[in-house]
Amino acid sequence: MKMKQLYKYLFAAILILQLVACNNNTDAEQLFNETPTTRLNQQKTELNDALLSSQYGWKAVYFTDNTVLGGYTHLFRFAQDGTVQMASDFDADTATYKSEYAIQVGSTVSLTFTTKNRIHLLSDSNSYPIPALEAEGYLGDFQFLYYGQENDEIIFRTNRNNRELRFVKATAEDWADLPKNLVMEQNVIGGQERPLFRLLETNDGTAVHKFDFSFTPATRFANSNSIESGYSVSYDMGIGYTPTGIVVSPAVEVGGQQLTDFTYNDADGSFTATGTNGVSAVIKYTDKPLVLTDDYKFLLPAQPASWFGFFVDDYTIDSPANSPLFYAELEKVNAALPAGQRIATIEIYGNQGIGTLIYYSFIGRGPIQHRVTVEEDAVGKKIILKHKSWGTSTTAATPAFLASIDKYFMDPEGIYVKAESFRLFYSDPVYTFTSASSPFRMTTWKLQ
Repeated sequence: MKMKQLYKYLFAAILILQLVACNNNTDAEQLFNETPTTRLNQQKTELNDALLSSQYGWKAVYFTDNTVLGGYTHLFRFAQDGTVQMASDFDADTATYKSEYAIQVGSTVSLTFTTKNRIHLLSDSNSYPIPALEAEGYLGDFQFLYYGQENDEIIFRTNRNNRELRFVKATAEDWADLPKNLVMEQNVIGGQERPLFRLLETNDGTAVHKFDFSFTPATRFANSNSIESGYSVSYDMGIGYTPTGIVVSPAVEVGGQQLTDFTYNDADGSFTATGTNGVSAVIKYTDKPLVLTDDYKFLLPAQPASWFGFFVDDYTIDSPANSPLFYAELEKVNAALPAGQRIATIEIYGNQGIGTLIYYSFIGRGPIQHRVTVEEDAVGKKIILKHKSWGTSTTAATPAFLASIDKYFMDPEGIYVKAESFRLFYSDPVYTFTSASSPFRMTTWKLQ
């Protein structure tokens, strides 16, 4: 190629590059013609129009921190005058309340609920569900930073901890059915007639895996750990209630699919999430513990002395492992006692100088000892307690006010004893005593 032609082509290439650069600069100039204030004001108008656009307002299931807490459903109906009608399933009060809101412009655009309403219950540091959240409350917020819209949903991020929160369009049924969320809460907790033991079972289309499942109503949070040796998968999830089941966060991942919505079956108390290609997850009841332990052996004859204590006026009363039936039986005892008297402790002493006994103490009256013998069910990995005497009298009848609760400790099918992985404020190990034939379970500290 002649040098003259080479220069000609190089000149043409440089000219094309300059033209492209000029076009890019023009686009950039157009992009930045608007000032930041103008863009923020446009976003403010955009958000305002969106909030007012839905006939029945908006719904948000607010997981303030899905590592420790569940989800709380909130319904909002915004008005042009800066007021908002709001309802939530935070507690039994699902009524609608009116307050004020503002769309504020700072470094970004935010939706702020400026006067007190249901959303503020999650940000009140003086109200907390468990001691570990003292002075932190429910970790919630009442200011939400606007991040745009997608698929008819408004996307926010919380100001407090930068978590995504989405508003979806509400329906008339969402408002009418909100109280059903609290009915569903009781189904998640489980009635007195349901078995005490639960599992999460996953199916990835080829293999089934089982996990224990425990739920804490105060925090709406569940823990699930694999019961299979060598399979270390676990699922910890916040739970939100719906009229037909629950929604969980984080999702339960099975076979590469994210399962979040579980439907309730009242016939057996199960909750099922269904994916595709055979993928599913189900939370269901079982009649016995998933893993049987040797923890009961502390109470067998010839073992060292031991002491397990449940205390009404201390942290054991708030244990998530206590069953509804146990609480109901405590109320029965108090209702049967004379005015001014109530039960204070239930303690189990093993292999003491006077043998093994259940020790009931009270406010307003003296303690009562139920002396028992202990037999081992080695196959079932449990103990069977049998009546020996009330106090030192072999002929004394069971006190009438203790008859109902005491029969669960005397269950002919036996009692499971389990060392729990959690603690109740103090460092003392936590043990539960569970009737083998009924949903009765009591939480204790092992004090000796």
